[in-house]
Amino acid sequence: MGEPNKITEVTRRRILDSFSLEKIAWAGRLEEPEFLARIYDLESLPSTDRRYRTASGDIWQHRVNNNDWDDDWVFYDSRFGLLHGSDETLLKFLAEMLHPVVRSDRAEVERLASSLNSALSPDGYELVSLESISGRPIYTGRHKRPFHGDHPALALEKRPLLTDPRVLHEHLSRIREAVERDPAAAIASCKELVESLCKIILDKSGAPAPPGDDLPGLYRRVADLLHLKAESVPNSAKGSQTAQRILRTLVTTVQSLAELRNELGLGHGRLAPSPALSRHARLSLNSTVAVTEFLLDTWHDRVNSGALSIP
Repeated sequence: MGEPNKITEVTRRRILDSFSLEKIAWAGRLEEPEFLARIYDLESLPSTDRRYRTASGDIWQHRVNNNDWDDDWVFYDSRFGLLHGSDETLLKFLAEMLHPVVRSDRAEVERLASSLNSALSPDGYELVSLESISGRPIYTGRHKRPFHGDHPALALEKRPLLTDPRVLHEHLSRIREAVERDPAAAIASCKELVESLCKIILDKSGAPAPPGDDLPGLYRRVADLLHLKAESVPNSAKGSQTAQRILRTLVTTVQSLAELRNELGLGHGRLAPSPALSRHARLSLNSTVAVTEFLLDTWHDRVNSGALSIP
């Protein structure tokens, strides 16, 4: 017997009502049979119209050929299990609605993801982007996790300066997959994520780093570019001493990420297996989140304020 549903009928109807009120086409730019075939085997599902043998035939007839079914028909059709079926079925359907093949407008995807997560949150679920295709996020449904989980929520798609965040998504995917299974690999990917971000910021600012720069060196160049050195904070500014200490702590954190990777992560032709544990990987992950979020926020603020120009 399967796990009982946690997504209530109240939540499911709330989602359904929002689609009706906002006139959201659940199949996006695809025809409905094409969309549903991405999730279900329509040829194995029965038809509700005796003229057709399978679901693919009656859906085409009533939604493409005649269009005489209501727009929200799929939610009430027991064959698809959206109103009373498993949580997994509903989450898979909602995540597919956000797929780049189904919706190409990034702003629309972000709005829809935010709305769906608002509805799912009280029941302990969320839609998250854990990987990408051609720089566009691919979403999946899961139980909500605390910040100290296995997936940093960097919201890369909401960073307009990151025109192609694919390499960062690749690092995030490796971290997610390795935190429990291979902590040493997760630690290495954390260091590489910060390294890649530093290179992206420098390159897009017209100040690419010379080959061979290590992570601490790359961070120093970014800190110079973004005026993040402790010396950049005037002593007369309110909270200046605290701000200076935090900026120095960031330098130490980046240095420590590099050292942790050298000591516990992959690489350097180890003679023995890494002693890294999942808690070490999470420590590395949470440090990475703090550094990368701060760098991304500062970079965007500097560009938006005109303090830094992008060639």
